[in-house]
Amino acid sequence: MRCRPVSGRPLPSSDDRARLGAMCNERDQLEAEIAAADSEKREALRRNIIRADTPVEGKRALARMKRGSPMHITASALYDHTSCPHRVSLDRFGDSARRDPVSAFVKMLWSRGSAFERTVIDALPEGTALIGEGDSDREAATLAAMDAGAPIIQGGRIAADDLLGDPDLLIRIGGHYMPADIKSGRGEEGEGAEASPKAHYAVQISLYVDVLERLGRSAGRFAEIWDINGERVRYELGEPRGSRTTETWWAMYERCRDEVRSILNRELLTRGALASACGLCHWHTHCREQLEADGDLTLIPMLGRALRDRMAPTIGNLTDFADSDPEAMVQGSKTVFKGLGADRLRLFHTRARLLTDPDARPFLRAPVELPSRPLEIFFDIEADPFRDIVYLHGFVERWNLDPATERFTSFYADEPTPDAELDAFAAAMNFMRDRPDGVIFYYSKYERTMYRKLQARYPDVCGPEEIEALFVTPRSVDLYCDVVTKATEWPTRNHSIKTLAKFLGFSWRDVSPSGAESIEWYHRWVETGDQAVKQRILDYNQDDNIATRVLLDGIRALS
Repeated sequence: MRCRPVSGRPLPSSDDRARLGAMCNERDQLEAEIAAADSEKREALRRNIIRADTPVEGKRALARMKRGSPMHITASALYDHTSCPHRVSLDRFGDSARRDPVSAFVKMLWSRGSAFERTVIDALPEGTALIGEGDSDREAATLAAMDAGAPIIQGGRIAADDLLGDPDLLIRIGGHYMPADIKSGRGEEGEGAEASPKAHYAVQISLYVDVLERLGRSAGRFAEIWDINGERVRYELGEPRGSRTTETWWAMYERCRDEVRSILNRELLTRGALASACGLCHWHTHCREQLEADGDLTLIPMLGRALRDRMAPTIGNLTDFADSDPEAMVQGSKTVFKGLGADRLRLFHTRARLLTDPDARPFLRAPVELPSRPLEIFFDIEADPFRDIVYLHGFVERWNLDPATERFTSFYADEPTPDAELDAFAAAMNFMRDRPDGVIFYYSKYERTMYRKLQARYPDVCGPEEIEALFVTPRSVDLYCDVVTKATEWPTRNHSIKTLAKFLGFSWRDVSPSGAESIEWYHRWVETGDQAVKQRILDYNQDDNIATRVLLDGIRALS
């Protein structure tokens, strides 16, 4: 399943076009938040929560407001189901007054996505049937356009039985139609030979194909994603989802569709679960409060929804788990729970005890050897995945463990251009070259991943061997991968730098510090040049570095 350029009519491109795709495995949470935000946009428009002040948004708002029966299965519901079935239930039956406000980051995503969609639509060829807010009956208008043999239909609506779809495009192929959706992200997960369809995209376009089949108008079980890179990515829905499963994308869609139908008919009850996808969901606060009240097992770091559901008949909540004897559930190297080994069960039990003990303290579960040098350098970068740029390299230096010696240095790309990114990267590399005796501390493999990409992009700055040497102990230490996850335990629900540093008493100066928000700040800086916004970014980066220092000192204190 490969990307290919648009045949005949290339999608428009521009220098500032977003490149949303997967940044790297270490930023899964941000990817989940971005995906959740796209669904949030669709739901907000449906409920007319935000002002539809652009042509595209106006059409989308009207589309969502005219959905008809609340029991229709929609593409948005399927999209949400792939990450959280409980959101499908809450969106249909929950108290809308309990929703969280829309964040600035989500609004930025809506704006960028709408702008990209407008650009694509504006480039559609003559003869395209444009169906929008002026059509009082969009379903009838769409059917009429198909009967008339329109080569492309934009903004249509199709329905059959309890299925309702609003495909961005319907493309005529041999007298029938193939659906396509316009996405302000990459059309596939991964790169090169490892690239594969995105599940949340696959279920959406599968619904459109399903409706077209029921109407007798489908060109086949395939569809396209028109993505941010100007590529039309074909999804062959009859193919297996991966090398380790025989389930096809179509079978996955049918399974999700049937589960959504059961949720909407109240035949299937759902439960919330704490996960990375919760970050920007409008039910985040509501669900978190319920999970806390229930003592839900997904409050345990790395214990997800599927495992929680398998454990639920035996272990009801955190207190039950903490009070249990894990050895009674161990069977050799396995346990009574499918897919959960004995060592992981014992680890989760330890974490349950930490979370239920108000006096619990972090501890080492393995020896830790940290490099000790007079100069310590704490390192963090900021990137904009939409502009595909690493725009800030920040460093905090400390001498001889003395906080009074701390000094912050940053290299900032004032413009979202390759030249500015190159200059900042080169300056950061020179900064580290000038301090060969310092030990560098960072948090997660993201910095290494992005530096490898920067080196490949700007090979004149350094060679790949210099990057590899830079990210090897004792020259540097990844506190997250090499220390926190391997050797420590904390009475917290996750092991993010913000959670652990706050536990140790550190406070960020910003009221809403997060990687997602910093992307919105940089977007505002690019749009306005506001120096206060730039300073906010620099302060945030400096605080992230100081937080890494606080965590390092905290880990040393555990010894």
